[in-house]
Amino acid sequence: MNAPPVRVLWRPGLGLAVWPWRPDAEPPSPGSVFDDAVELPSSLTDLLGGRILRHTVELRRPGGGRTFASTTAVGVPTAVQLLDRFDHLPAGGDTAFYRYVLAGVRAVVDAGAVAPGVVDVAGLPEARWLPLPTTAWRAWLNVVHGSAPPAVAENGGSAAITDFATEVLDFEVRNRITHRVTSQVDLIAGLAAPSPMPVSAAPGARGAWNDWLATVGPEAATLVLRLNEPADDPESPHDSEDADRWRLEVCRHDATGDVVPVVPHRTDPHDLETITGDLASAVRAFGELSRADTDPHSLDFLLDTATVEDLFAHGATAIADAGVTVLLPRTIASVSPSLSLHAGAVPDGGSRPGFVGLDEISDFEWRLALGDTPDSPALTQSDLDELAQQHGNLVRVRGRWLRAEGAALTRAAAFVAAQKALAAADGEASTMAELLTLVADPTDRIPVPVSSVNGLGWLDDVARGGAIVPEPVTPPPTLHASLRPYQQLGLDWLVSLGRIGAGAVLADDMGLGKTVQVIALLTTMRADDPGRHPALVVCPMSVIGNWQRELATFAPGLRVIVHHGTGRSVDVISTGDVDVVLTTFATLARDRAGLAGLRWSELVVDEAQHVKNVHTAAAKALRAIPARLRIALTGTPVENRLEDLRAVVDLVNPGMLGSASVFRARFAEPIERDRDADALRRLTALTGPFILRRTKTDPAVAPDLPEKTELTVRTNLTTEQAGLYQAVLNDLHEALGDPNHKGEFRRRSVLAALTRLKQICNHPAHYLADGSALLRKRRHRSGKVELLIDILTTLIAEGDRALVFTQFAAFAELLDEWLTPILGVDVPVLHGGRSRRDRDAMVSDFQSVDGPPVLIATLKAGGTGLNLVGANHVIHADRWWNPAVEDQATDRAYRIGQTKNVQVRKFVCVGTLEERIDEMVTAKRELSQLTVSTGENWLSDLDDDALFDLLALRDEAVGE
Repeated sequence: MNAPPVRVLWRPGLGLAVWPWRPDAEPPSPGSVFDDAVELPSSLTDLLGGRILRHTVELRRPGGGRTFASTTAVGVPTAVQLLDRFDHLPAGGDTAFYRYVLAGVRAVVDAGAVAPGVVDVAGLPEARWLPLPTTAWRAWLNVVHGSAPPAVAENGGSAAITDFATEVLDFEVRNRITHRVTSQVDLIAGLAAPSPMPVSAAPGARGAWNDWLATVGPEAATLVLRLNEPADDPESPHDSEDADRWRLEVCRHDATGDVVPVVPHRTDPHDLETITGDLASAVRAFGELSRADTDPHSLDFLLDTATVEDLFAHGATAIADAGVTVLLPRTIASVSPSLSLHAGAVPDGGSRPGFVGLDEISDFEWRLALGDTPDSPALTQSDLDELAQQHGNLVRVRGRWLRAEGAALTRAAAFVAAQKALAAADGEASTMAELLTLVADPTDRIPVPVSSVNGLGWLDDVARGGAIVPEPVTPPPTLHASLRPYQQLGLDWLVSLGRIGAGAVLADDMGLGKTVQVIALLTTMRADDPGRHPALVVCPMSVIGNWQRELATFAPGLRVIVHHGTGRSVDVISTGDVDVVLTTFATLARDRAGLAGLRWSELVVDEAQHVKNVHTAAAKALRAIPARLRIALTGTPVENRLEDLRAVVDLVNPGMLGSASVFRARFAEPIERDRDADALRRLTALTGPFILRRTKTDPAVAPDLPEKTELTVRTNLTTEQAGLYQAVLNDLHEALGDPNHKGEFRRRSVLAALTRLKQICNHPAHYLADGSALLRKRRHRSGKVELLIDILTTLIAEGDRALVFTQFAAFAELLDEWLTPILGVDVPVLHGGRSRRDRDAMVSDFQSVDGPPVLIATLKAGGTGLNLVGANHVIHADRWWNPAVEDQATDRAYRIGQTKNVQVRKFVCVGTLEERIDEMVTAKRELSQLTVSTGENWLSDLDDDALFDLLALRDEAVGE
């Protein structure tokens, strides 16, 4: 609906201030003509056309501040006409509000609830028609005041609104009197004559006059229905047959305003007639009352509990809407049932006071409470038995009536009973992994929220905040290293998990010191417990030497042996004269039986992503190693799919994420296929407490890194590009329309079309692969390449250097061919087709002071493992579905060692597939960072309508 062309505001003493309004225009100046500022609808022209804006009104803005408006003021008759004209015009907040007040005033006049009176106007008495000062009038005014829009409430407020209502009421009454027959005038004249005289009486005049007289008499009796609990019913002995029924007491307000019961034989007949009439309205509004029993000695209703439930649920509101007040007992609280978990510890388990670890649990007990706070009292078995006999949402527990969702109560009680039955059958209600899953990811398995976890403080932390709050740890003197603040936090976290026996995934970026944090843990644990069993560190052969060197440097007091090569012996380890054993994945698989037969305090798996395949011999051997604390070290907990995450987490916390099939159904498929944000949230809640990941861009990790600015740079297609783009879409539409081309053929067709469309967005020559030129008739064939050349030319002139990333090696070669002569510099190209020696030379050359100002690289070859801080600009020439891949490429320049601010530009062709990629990546960034690489395969699962909507060429795509 279009915005109204005018704004209005009632100003006492001035009238209705009206001014032209357009949301996109400056306010008109004083002295201008109304219809010069806006185009008036024809229905308003005769009222406002040609009026001069001569009144400047000061307006208070909602929230503070002032502004001024040049207005024209209209009196009450014109104001009423103006508001009536808006019946068929768009009305803003102010016009709609004043129309609402006008309608209410007319309803009062229609009811005859008016009377003549005298008021002072500018110091002089005037005869006016006024509203009767009834409760109904005051209640209506309160509603009107509370519903005023901010612009009205802030400019005059309640006083101005009341003034408008009374002015309009006087006008409406006078307007109607002038059109009435003379019978009422004769009647008034007869009353003013010296003696009674006959008057002409139009049909119905006598009844209308008497009805009006009734409105000016004392207010009628007001009905109040008050509900009493069965135990508190003063009219029924507790042992009577009505003791279990609720009394809905029929009451009224007495002269002092107190609520008193209605006693029929002591009540004024006129009042009783009014009360019974209102009572009939209440029965019509809440039909269950017509079927309820009544007290033969009063007007009261006797209700069963089911009817009272309905009264709470909707009946009280319906009765109130009929104009009857309902008073419900304040003692009946609405509560939410909750569960609490209580754990007991094995005697002499070794935990610090008040703390129970995973391997020290002797039993669990679930308890049900009516309330969702930790101090809500738990229900006893007697309470549960009492609840089992009741049905519905209104229950009595320990003599107190409460409102609670009956179905949730029933499910929660059944859950508690089932857990007790499991404990009685096998001695343990749940495994620790199951408990953790229930608390962190309850979904539909726990019927009501968990309010507290007692005896497992760390699990209570997870339930409340989604994380384990570590206690600060002081590294022992045996650690010869100064930990950075984030490394100290990592040590605190590892020690906390170690004390509860929960597994940890330390997933810090490469170079942030995962190894030294683990060494700090090993020294701390052995300082607390010198007789502790050894730690087993399993890693690739390539990093065994690094572990040896760092252990010797940072913890020279630890006794370390390498279990690898010929002559190795498990017996050497079993002597107990060792603190740390280093071995490789392959050796562990071969010596599985011997190593699994030893007792280990810690199992540390370095580069844990190498054993994500749970079916390999090394993965099976790792799961066979008995260790109280299991730690996985990896920079990429998820490489290709979420199953990688499950494999790593399951390695350190077996069973926490369920079996592969359960995990796939609950998490992997909803997240990877459907981009289900709720499933992602639940997975994060479940795994978050046991995964610690810091990146180089985290200010707490590298506070001295310069700023990074990310820009999305939009460009248009040329006409040639648009024609090629649409042709590919047409070919795909034809291919998918063939009923024989389904399944794998359809998938291949979709993925091939995606590649072609991306190539076209880059440059026609990239798609055609015909060796054609950069330009055609001296004009650019690609808006993207033209923009890239402009940006690089400017950067080089300013002495800056840039990395240009593309996912296509062929496009990288084309850019090299085109850019080298234009920029006047050699432009190296780094992609997978280059030899290792050539790649190393390119990187070294680019990092040198006098190296080339531009390096072009593919995402795959240049996106990881390289240090390219010589560049302070990063350009992503084409887009990939996963922001994590682009972020890794950006981090080649934005990393520790970079001294300049970094600008990152991401090119997007508007109105094309690239723009939809950018929108989806932006909207799903959190999801994409977790899934890391799901590629484009999911697009082939879209139906045709969704697919072509994603790929469609929009009108705004072409820029020429």
